[in-house]
Amino acid sequence: MPSAQVLALVEEFEHLLGPENVLAQHAELVVYECDGYVVEKNVPDVAVFPRTTEQVARVVRLCNRYGVPFLPRGAGTSLAGGCLPVGGGVMIVLTRMKNILHIDLRNRYAVVEPGVVNIWLTHALRGTGFHFAPDPSSQGACTIGGNVATNSGGPHTLKYGVTTNHVLALEVVLPDGSVHQLGSPALDRPGLDLVGTLVGSEGTLGIVTKIWVRLTRDPQGYRTLLAIFDTVDQATETITRIIAAGIIPAALEMMDQGILEAVEAAFRFGFPLDAGAILLIEVDGLEAGLDAQRDRIVEICRSCGAREVRQAADAQERARLWKCRKQAFGAVGRLSPSYCTQDGVVPRSKLPHILRRIYQIGSKYQLRIVNVFHAGDGNIHPILLFDERDKEQLRRVLRASEEILQECLDCGGSVTGEHGIGVEKINFMPRMFTPEDLEAMARLRQVFNPQGLLSPQKMLPTAGGCSVEQVHPGRKAAL
Repeated sequence: MPSAQVLALVEEFEHLLGPENVLAQHAELVVYECDGYVVEKNVPDVAVFPRTTEQVARVVRLCNRYGVPFLPRGAGTSLAGGCLPVGGGVMIVLTRMKNILHIDLRNRYAVVEPGVVNIWLTHALRGTGFHFAPDPSSQGACTIGGNVATNSGGPHTLKYGVTTNHVLALEVVLPDGSVHQLGSPALDRPGLDLVGTLVGSEGTLGIVTKIWVRLTRDPQGYRTLLAIFDTVDQATETITRIIAAGIIPAALEMMDQGILEAVEAAFRFGFPLDAGAILLIEVDGLEAGLDAQRDRIVEICRSCGAREVRQAADAQERARLWKCRKQAFGAVGRLSPSYCTQDGVVPRSKLPHILRRIYQIGSKYQLRIVNVFHAGDGNIHPILLFDERDKEQLRRVLRASEEILQECLDCGGSVTGEHGIGVEKINFMPRMFTPEDLEAMARLRQVFNPQGLLSPQKMLPTAGGCSVEQVHPGRKAAL
């Protein structure tokens, strides 16, 4: 943006929001140059912090009047560059819209603003007999608005579903500045599923300012198991056999030896550092039948070579186990100054194959890759360790990441389960979808975002302007 245009916009924003809710100095904006995907960075021209829907709408109208691009941002925990300001412009940060507006236990829903941190709603519901089921590993930091943007999952996705299964309605500021409510808390919603269209659209169709979320009744009981294996192959075989037996755990997570090293150093749980992998398995529901499910799972684990299967003795030990799993990504900082997390999906039967390929690719590119992932639904999260200050390492990380994701496609899977496309995976869109599919997506986006000012150059490959070549120098756009 030209400096004169920036100054004029800043003046307008300060009048609208107050100077304390506008950032325009480069030193202040650097913190918003990237999200959890640290490979690509760019600083916005201006960052604004609205507190109401009306303020968001007025900010959007100002951006339209000046013809400048804009995009929303939550807590910045996204791992695919979903809130990267590719061409600069105005970043609309929603973290100050952080109120839980209403909880209706009788009708089993809550109304929240997009800046509400996921775990805040969990705490607010404690003791009510209900909870909000989507629980991303970053739930202590990520916002529900961000969960909606990327259709986040989490460890309990296997049984309870992803974010879209728990969103009833949305209030949305469209790219022209108009405000609309899509959906309703009613159980039977007539008409097109526009809520489903918006959830997972990564802020490219509208800016969500209010969310009606479904509440789930707490289960009567839990059985939480830790199964320890000498090899990754034993653990992945166990995963497929548990599901094949007709058991749907609430959660089924895997951590390999590299992750165990980091987690044990951070939390001192007592994980065996010589284990090849561990599985964290949880079944929940009515007390009647839980012991039978647990016993069958223990039997399967042992038949696949588990050297030990432990059950969490009480709620405190269960909480410690889940703390280790959910904070595993943070613990990776003990292993490397930088890391890049991938988010592929493969059929569960392909888990042994994809894990072997990941380790082979790591060896090929001389990179250490550790793994912690949602094993039950085949959503892998290989973590590539490197030092971003070394450009050669960065090039190897990008090449290795591309090979891993291509292997997921070759297995009949996807390049994303919950992190989204963002800017990282634009060049994979033509590999996953036909030209006709992409054209339909582009036409839908054109309906919502006809001027292209909202989140430009995200998700869909572009024929001109900032394409994959600019985001990842050396790569060519497929369209």
